[in-house]
Amino acid sequence: MNVDLFDFELPPERIALRPAAPRDTARLLVLDGAETRDASVADLPQFLRPGDLLVFNDTRVIPAQLEGLRGEARIGATLHKREGPRRWRAFIRNAKRLREGDSVDFGQGVTARASDRAEDGSFALDFAGDEPVELLLERCGRMPLPPYIASKRPTDARDAQDYQTMFASEPGAVAAPTAALHFTPGLLAALDAAGIGHATLTLHVGAGTFLPVKAEDTAEHRMHAEWGRIDQPTADRLNAVRAAGGRVIAVGTTSLRLIESAADADGTIRPFEGDTAIFITPGYRFKGVDGLVTNFHLPRSTLFMLVSALMGLERMQAAYAHAIATNYRFYSYGDASLLLP
Repeated sequence: MNVDLFDFELPPERIALRPAAPRDTARLLVLDGAETRDASVADLPQFLRPGDLLVFNDTRVIPAQLEGLRGEARIGATLHKREGPRRWRAFIRNAKRLREGDSVDFGQGVTARASDRAEDGSFALDFAGDEPVELLLERCGRMPLPPYIASKRPTDARDAQDYQTMFASEPGAVAAPTAALHFTPGLLAALDAAGIGHATLTLHVGAGTFLPVKAEDTAEHRMHAEWGRIDQPTADRLNAVRAAGGRVIAVGTTSLRLIESAADADGTIRPFEGDTAIFITPGYRFKGVDGLVTNFHLPRSTLFMLVSALMGLERMQAAYAHAIATNYRFYSYGDASLLLP
């Protein structure tokens, strides 16, 4: 499909620079079949049914934004995918000053050697020493806010809390699964009381999620790969919910992409562990999920293509036009939508 079909104009003031407080006071645009309703995230229990299951991503964002020196040259690095116990693939700022074999000093006793430059300009960084890389990053890294926020304000102490979900337990993401940022213990308790369960899986979100689609046709776009895992008990539970007539509702496009990667043609969800580069565009037949809670996405992005595949392109174009006209807040710290095809 022509990528231009997924373009739209977003006024810059619609981009949220801070999350709603409390988190579940964010607005919720509900698309239930042909019906459209404006609500609050706190109202979510009334739009779901007893027996439904929400599936959250329990990945934890690491301080993946690094600033260092190669000699006198300033080098910026954004880690985006683990490739080994001490090796991370990283997008590099000022990459013309970095060559394979160079060592970068990130301060606080943290150094890494660059190698294996890829076609996209990224390098592998091998961190020196014996300490776990996670401890090194806590010393020298900072929270990797999305570029559309970081270009408007500096990262600060609030972001260390604001950019983690209540489910964050498995370190490895360089971007938050932002739909889950809206959930609070109180909202989870209300959902439980309404008979709506929840489960978790792990998909380590990479910085590639923010890369623009530069191709003119979706068929020419190369999707970034991310590592994920669904264990056997979780797969069994998802299958049991659907067998009993409940719905599996993914919270976030990361959860949805992993479930769809693990689903057979007949809709059976299998255990999964490894990389997925699934790219969902209109025409895709969904096998493992029945709905989605998600934020509002960038124009021409793979994620707007995904929600258009779920609900229909014209439906999502109209929904986004409504959201813009009625002052919904967009992107990672913005408001949410509930999509029930």
